Amino acid sequence: MAKSNTRDQIFDAALKLLSERGYNACSVQDITTEAGVPKGSFYNHFESKEVLGAEIVAYYASRSKMREILVDDSVPALERLRRYFMALNDRLVDRGFQHGCMIGNMSAEMSEQSALIREELVKIYSNWSGKLAYAIAAGQKEGAIPTQMSPEALAGFLLNAWEGAALRTRVERNKDAFDQFMDLAFNKMLK
Repeated sequence: MAKSNTRDQIFDAALKLLSERGYNACSVQDITTEAGVPKGSFYNHFESKEVLGAEIVAYYASRSKMREILVDDSVPALERLRRYFMALNDRLVDRGFQHGCMIGNMSAEMSEQSALIREELVKIYSNWSGKLAYAIAAGQKEGAIPTQMSPEALAGFLLNAWEGAALRTRVERNKDAFDQFMDLAFNKMLK
């Protein structure tokens, strides 16, 4: 069995710790201890913790395949949107309302501290909003979603509202905010 290289060990440890603790509560020493490598090894593979953080944010966003349902034209658009948000909600509920969405977490924690991480988050939100807008536009063409608002405006609102609901579920440790989001989104806004 091939042994993973040191860079991968550090990356995997950082991914785990940043998901569990957040960026500021996780030191380079914590990461290398979790990885089981000497602290000096970190700087052989990463210029800084900030560079690693930006790389992790990009990786986290790229590995999520859930967003692909939003551009699957074989599924009616409104159903795509419903399935997508239900999957997001279920994932956080299944985790016991712990750890949340790393994109939202890093946005709240790092947007004012790191231009590099903030730039990566901007790209992610743009891509995410674009896929939501694609599904909304398809739903408008199908006649299933009202056309009073542009797909981009609805997509931005849904993304912002969902991220807020995700934060609130973590605080309250229940899914009431998700239920309210789903009710308003699918029984009022998109109907």
